[in-house]
Amino acid sequence: MNFVLHIQLNTSPEQVARLKALQASFADVCNALVPIVRQNRCWHRVTLHHLAYRTMREQFPQVGSQMVCNAIYSVSRMCRVVFQHPASPWNIAKLGDRPLPELRFSPDAPVYFDRHTLSVKGGRLSMYTLDGRMHFDLTLQPEDEARFRTGKLREIVLATTAQGYRLSFNFSPAQDADATTPNATAESAELPEYLLVAEADAAPAPANERPAALAAA
Repeated sequence: MNFVLHIQLNTSPEQVARLKALQASFADVCNALVPIVRQNRCWHRVTLHHLAYRTMREQFPQVGSQMVCNAIYSVSRMCRVVFQHPASPWNIAKLGDRPLPELRFSPDAPVYFDRHTLSVKGGRLSMYTLDGRMHFDLTLQPEDEARFRTGKLREIVLATTAQGYRLSFNFSPAQDADATTPNATAESAELPEYLLVAEADAAPAPANERPAALAAA
C-alpha cells in the first residue's frame, strides 16, 4: 500500500513569491505541451518527451531541463486520467475520431519534483526554484526519516492549501517495480480544480459550471 507524507512548509513572504513564480511557469509549460498532445494524440510520457522536450527547453529556458521533464510527467499523468479513465466522459474510446478536448492548467496547479530538483537530508530540505535553491529545516519523526532512507519515493508534489504551501511525498512498496508509471485506473476519477477541460471548439467553462468530478468507475 502507498504511503503519503504531507509536510506543511513554513514560508516567508519572499519564499511564497518565489514558489508562486515557479508554479506559474510550471503551469505555462504544461499548457504549452497540450497542443502537442492534441496534435499527435499522444500522452505517453517517454514518447511525449521525445516529441516536446527540445521545443519546451527553447521556449522556457528559465524553467530548467529537469522541471521540463517533470511538467511532461504532470501532463502525461493527467491525460491518462482524462483520456483513459473508464469513468471519464473524454475517454478516448468514447471520443473516437473527434479532436481531443482542450486542457488548461491554472497558475496554481501543483508542481511535480523529483530527486534532482528536491532532496531531504539530515532534516534539511533543498528545493529547486527559478532563481536558485530554497531550503527548509524539517522536523521528522524517526519512522519518516527511515522512510526517506529506505522507501521507494514515487512522487513529490508541491500544492497550495488553505494553510499555505504543502509538499506531499508518495512512497510505494519496495516490491512495486513499476511505481513511477502513472496508472489511469489506479488514479482517482476526480477532476481537480486546477484543470479545465473544454471541447475542441469551445472555451473552457468556469470552474463553477464544470463537473466537479468524474463519475465513479
